[in-house]
Amino acid sequence: MHPPAQGWTYEQVKDLDLPFDWELVDGAIVVRGMTCQWHDTVRDELYFALRGARSARFAVNAERCVLVDAYNPPKPDVVVFDRTGLDFFSLECVPVAAVALVVEVVSQGSRREDRFRKPAMYAEAGVPYLWRVERAEDDAPVVHEFHLDARTGVYAPAPAGPVHTDVLRTDLPYPVEIDLRRVFDA
Repeated sequence: MHPPAQGWTYEQVKDLDLPFDWELVDGAIVVRGMTCQWHDTVRDELYFALRGARSARFAVNAERCVLVDAYNPPKPDVVVFDRTGLDFFSLECVPVAAVALVVEVVSQGSRREDRFRKPAMYAEAGVPYLWRVERAEDDAPVVHEFHLDARTGVYAPAPAGPVHTDVLRTDLPYPVEIDLRRVFDA
């Protein structure tokens, strides 16, 4: 198997039986790193909170690819999208134009991707909201909330409070409140 000179497209690789979880980055197949229990618990709790608070036109999914372009279908940890007009039952990748929010939970093997490359790609594609979730020294999740600045085309801290340490309260893309200190409660 040899990659095409211009790189692989999602359509060319989506049905490959690869022995690892992967993402396509600028047409290159990249192995996705393992995540730890902390990462997966935070991802799942944010997913459930967003799903429970959503309004009817929105859908929420975990690790669903977003088709930024044919060569870049990243898999955010959580994606919120407007399902209006989408064939919800056969959807493989969410079209980037429908995406309202992406959530990236930073882990040891994805720090550069989650902090720099993916936010830049999402901003360039016009995704209006981004949450980057970091692990505090006390292991609690810290949510950095960003909105796309229409003038500059890059993410800016959310005006109502960009860093959430105890409780995440936001109205964007819809009202949700998440007690971050209770994420690991049994």
